[in-house]
Amino acid sequence: MAATINQARSALSKMFNSERYSHFTLQSDGEEDGGSHVEVRLSDDVVDDHAPSEQVGQPGGSPSYMPRPQQNYRKVCYLALGTLFIFIIGYLIGYVSHHSHRKEPITCDSEQEVGVAEEAVVESSLSWNDITSLLAQRLTPDAFNSRLSDVEQPDHAAGSSADGILEYRVFDSFKSLEMEAWTDVHHVQLQTANSQKPNRVLIGQEEVGQPKGYLAYSATGKAQGKAVYGNYGSREDLMLLQTLKVELNGTVILLRATGQISLAQQVANVAALGVSAVLIYLDPKDYKFQPTTELYGHVHLGSGDPFTPGFPSFNHTQFPPTQSSGLPTVLAQSITAASAAKILTRIGGLESPLSFKGSLDNVKYTLGGASSEDVTVEVNNVLQDTEIHNIFGVIKGFTEPDRYVVLGAQRDAWGPGYAKATVGTTLLLELARAVSEMVHTDGFRPRRSLVFASWSAGEYGCVGSTEWLEGFFSSLDRRAFTYISLDGVVTGHGEFKASASPLLYSLLESTMKEVKNPIGFGESGKSLYDKVSGVNFERAVFEPMKMEDSAYPFLASSGIPSLSFRFVSQGSEAYPYYGTSLDNKDHLGYATAHRLSSLATGAGLVAGQLALRLVHDHILRLDVQRYRTVLSQSVFKINQRLKQVTRDGSAEDLSARWLIMALGSYSRAATDLNTELLNTDLTDTLACHNINDRIMRVEHNLLSPYVSPKEVPFRHLLFGRGSHTLAALLEGEDREALRTQLALATWTLQGCANALSGDVWDSDNQI
Repeated sequence: MAATINQARSALSKMFNSERYSHFTLQSDGEEDGGSHVEVRLSDDVVDDHAPSEQVGQPGGSPSYMPRPQQNYRKVCYLALGTLFIFIIGYLIGYVSHHSHRKEPITCDSEQEVGVAEEAVVESSLSWNDITSLLAQRLTPDAFNSRLSDVEQPDHAAGSSADGILEYRVFDSFKSLEMEAWTDVHHVQLQTANSQKPNRVLIGQEEVGQPKGYLAYSATGKAQGKAVYGNYGSREDLMLLQTLKVELNGTVILLRATGQISLAQQVANVAALGVSAVLIYLDPKDYKFQPTTELYGHVHLGSGDPFTPGFPSFNHTQFPPTQSSGLPTVLAQSITAASAAKILTRIGGLESPLSFKGSLDNVKYTLGGASSEDVTVEVNNVLQDTEIHNIFGVIKGFTEPDRYVVLGAQRDAWGPGYAKATVGTTLLLELARAVSEMVHTDGFRPRRSLVFASWSAGEYGCVGSTEWLEGFFSSLDRRAFTYISLDGVVTGHGEFKASASPLLYSLLESTMKEVKNPIGFGESGKSLYDKVSGVNFERAVFEPMKMEDSAYPFLASSGIPSLSFRFVSQGSEAYPYYGTSLDNKDHLGYATAHRLSSLATGAGLVAGQLALRLVHDHILRLDVQRYRTVLSQSVFKINQRLKQVTRDGSAEDLSARWLIMALGSYSRAATDLNTELLNTDLTDTLACHNINDRIMRVEHNLLSPYVSPKEVPFRHLLFGRGSHTLAALLEGEDREALRTQLALATWTLQGCANALSGDVWDSDNQI
């Protein structure tokens, strides 16, 4: 083509000897009409530098010719023919260039390229039905049984060599799955029995036993006093003793253990009435055990290392000496039923009410008191600085890896700890394996991350997990948006129970509709939800979350929506073998009708689907509307009580009006958010991110900002403990204190409502 053009130029040079300047521009037009355009300028003017041009034969310019001037007609014809010839050549050039289908390259930096690629992967991920089917295929009873044999240990107390063996197995399991694994180290003080100087209990001069069991974090020393029998040590029991004129101050009180009140709460209740020591035993009416069965537990009314309250135990030397307000000031010791019988037969006093009666042989269950013989209690427990390790593995999300669900299980136990720790740790590893294989093999692409955590020192009051929360409180804020506990998920069969933040009520309800009942309760093929359909779901399934629940510090201290659940035997109050050497495979098998693997697999499917739904959907499945109902119930009770308090006219300005208005602000914010959700394009990543930000802040903003985490670690307005809670407004009597409490509770709730509204200009603050 270029040779042809050069020949044309040469011919024209010979034809024309004119002095006039002629400028020819051949331009291939790439506009929508697709035509080729040739612009011919016959002018002495300078060509516009910005005009697009393509020089024929040499790039970057246009051909220029200087022909001699001649007026010959024939030469004019040659000029026209030459022009036509050049036009045809230009047309051919334009045609060829126009039909070369070359797209403009998209320019973007490397981060944009990665983001686009990851978003494309996520959008092409599996459907929800595919995900649940894959989980069910990979999480099976056979796989659970195979893993269980690797985890079970006869004794794996926190910080022991057996705990260390399990720690390495968990870590290696995470690494073998190509997960990013790491260890969180804490130096904590754990109280253990003194092997050189055992604890002792005497009545008169007779030693009734040197118990092997003990209650960690008891006060130490020796105490003596008249013996009193106090049943379970509940507030109702103690009020009844006071009504019967039984003196408690300075006494040694004997209590029977119960699944309804924690050991720590029992000790705290009686310590408030001035007792000098507490003895707790397992009565055969509640526990069908041998009378020599030992009991282990802790009596710290709190969680975490009680000698570093509110801050992490990374290194004790960094912090001044201090201790938790939840540590008891009285001696506390567990004894066997046989030892308790020796004391009860010699304490005398009034015959106890019928509700106090146990089932010890040849025991009348009298109340004791002034006529009782003296009982001496000697507690020689020692504090040991112990290094504990929490083990983590993460499956990172593909779109929002900095937001994550945490699934956790306690690893340590006094004795075998089958229901307490072994089953949960096994499920933790199996869930990690199943989800990891879904990602590597099946093409599952979670939007957010899943963190799998193995905690140590759980038997001492969630020490490992609480220290982690305290150490990374700022890092976890707006990142860890749900905690799911795997502790104690199987203790029986017949019923399904749960404790959770109201934000998770709806998600658990929908999950139960999708997960098949693992043993059917006589109705095979039905879902877990079918067992409670037709009744009030919340009333049938949910129980209040207690302080001893391993999910409690996540919810009440850190403001992370949390959930624990369990299969339990129908009609049972609690699993009876906790804290004893009887929490083993045989007893758990008996409690589950020998369907442990099926029930554990069902529990794994519940926990797995909860977690996968939270990391899969564009919008977090945390239902802010469910909190409105729970808050309304509490505010209604407070309003009723304040009306009673002010009825005598002593506190006319004490009213729940502003609290009710704050509740209204929350209700409107929750409704507006739901409306906004209906109108949100789920493919708009930024819009979804902003909505999720507001949802994630709800639980955290229900933590009272007006109390110290050191003095009041459980700061939650609804689920915490202390004068800042809504529950405290139902109990206080001091008018001025009530007024202050009411104001602080109001502003905590209003602050939560403002954050849920979004930007400050959207806040609905009517107070």
